[in-house]
Amino acid sequence: MHQLTPTGFEEFVLLMLREHGLELTRIGGSGDEGIDGIGRAPISAVLSSRVAVQVKRYNPEGKPIGRETVALFQRDAQTKGAERAILVTLGRFTEPARKAAISATPTVDLIDGNRLAELVLDKQLGVQLAPVVNESWFDRFT
Repeated sequence: MHQLTPTGFEEFVLLMLREHGLELTRIGGSGDEGIDGIGRAPISAVLSSRVAVQVKRYNPEGKPIGRETVALFQRDAQTKGAERAILVTLGRFTEPARKAAISATPTVDLIDGNRLAELVLDKQLGVQLAPVVNESWFDRFT
């Protein structure tokens, strides 16, 4: 994922979110007003929520995403009529960012690099876990 272009990473993340049940249209690119994808998140057969997505391909070793970024995204998502929002990064979030994500409307689900890897593995999107046999573990039974 680190080797994808920023545009490629946005497209990958939106595909992954679609695989997890969201119905999204990519906005992205210049003039996207802070929103990379918009659509709906089905909650039940009769209920859904308008959702906005922002994707940031930040280096996991770099500076974490702070409160200001989350607050700005909340404002942008609200402008687009979103009731929920999702902010995805390869990096991580500060504690103030996590607090900001749930303290205003729309609430923002934060997906950091570790959670993103779990979601990708769950749907086996370009990766899969292969079993590894530790033969020496069985030596005690011979």
